[in-house]
Amino acid sequence: MTARPAHPRRELLRELLLALLPLLATVTLLALATQPAYIALTNGGKGLSPYAYQGLVQDVLQYRVALVNPQATPEERDVRYQQALSSASNRSQFILLDSVESWGEFRLRNVQRALERRTLAGAERAADEAIALNNLVRDYSADQGAAYERAFVELRRALIGSAVFSGLLSLVLILRSLLLWRADRVRAQRREDRQREALRLASHEMRRPLQALLLAADALRSARDEGMQQRLLTQIEDSAAQLASRADLTRLNDLYLDVTLRVQPTDLGELVRRFSSSRVHVTAPSPLVWPVDANRVRQMLENLVENAVKYTQGTVEVTLDAPGGAPRVQVRDHGPGISDELRGRVFLPYERGPQSLGPGSGLGLPLVRRYAHAHGGDVMLNHAPGGGLLITLTFGQAVTQVAAPVPVRKLTPG
Repeated sequence: MTARPAHPRRELLRELLLALLPLLATVTLLALATQPAYIALTNGGKGLSPYAYQGLVQDVLQYRVALVNPQATPEERDVRYQQALSSASNRSQFILLDSVESWGEFRLRNVQRALERRTLAGAERAADEAIALNNLVRDYSADQGAAYERAFVELRRALIGSAVFSGLLSLVLILRSLLLWRADRVRAQRREDRQREALRLASHEMRRPLQALLLAADALRSARDEGMQQRLLTQIEDSAAQLASRADLTRLNDLYLDVTLRVQPTDLGELVRRFSSSRVHVTAPSPLVWPVDANRVRQMLENLVENAVKYTQGTVEVTLDAPGGAPRVQVRDHGPGISDELRGRVFLPYERGPQSLGPGSGLGLPLVRRYAHAHGGDVMLNHAPGGGLLITLTFGQAVTQVAAPVPVRKLTPG
């Protein structure tokens, strides 16, 4: 199985951007939500001060009083006039004057023009206009205060909303981090499970060639005949080659999980005849050449013959033929057979036949089926005519790789 290429810099940049997301989102939301309040407050400047308008009313009224006071001298009247006219002419001292005048029909310019007449009627007109303008300022100031209050309420809502949004977004990112952490844990656990499964299968498959090697080495010590010694040495070499083939730690996944075959034309008859013994009767034509992975086919046959010998005390019959053009191997024993219920479960890892018939790990038949599928075939169990069990191994067109099946729960301890 090919691992997905990692891009640590790209992943680091993505995680940094996600970490900055609450900050960026909060700043953006606050900027948008507080914009109306900001405009309302900034348009108000430093706030409306009524003192200049009140001063204008006072100056105009003092000038009017001076005009009607018979005891006031012309110099005093002129001073009051100049003071009122100066107050009405200095527009810069009246804060937000344009906004105030837009509220009504009263204007500071009308006060100035009325004063320039230098008559009692003009002074009275200027006083009325100044008083009305001052009242207009009071109404405008009250409305501006209400607008400020509304702006602060909206600002408070925006801050609360931003805090809630930022909190929810942070919560989502925390949950995402937890889910990613959990997914990493699950992936790591699956990798460990696959490694343990591959090691268990390798241990299971190395047992037979190791036993054969030890037996051959022990027999070699007492062999006196040169021909026997040569046969034993050949058997030792073959067992060592099988151990190397099944214990390559760099290819455990290819060997036992994601099965990768090394296919070449092979004489299946020669492979099958290797299993002929006093209890195993082999019938095989020669040659019967088919593109297979010879080492994997040998493992399948070893498992099938070993199971047949283990679960019966009689003869085991192994037959190779090609009834439909494709090879087929049948292994038949004369033992107690197997129940229909168990027959559907023996291909699950760790599920075995009758426990009283011998020890085992329950990994052989599942591996056989996996290798059979990789060779485009299958393995099936049926009741043999007259009693016993008939196992049929078929071959098709081999594929380069077969993914390991989804692990299942361990049913029976190995």
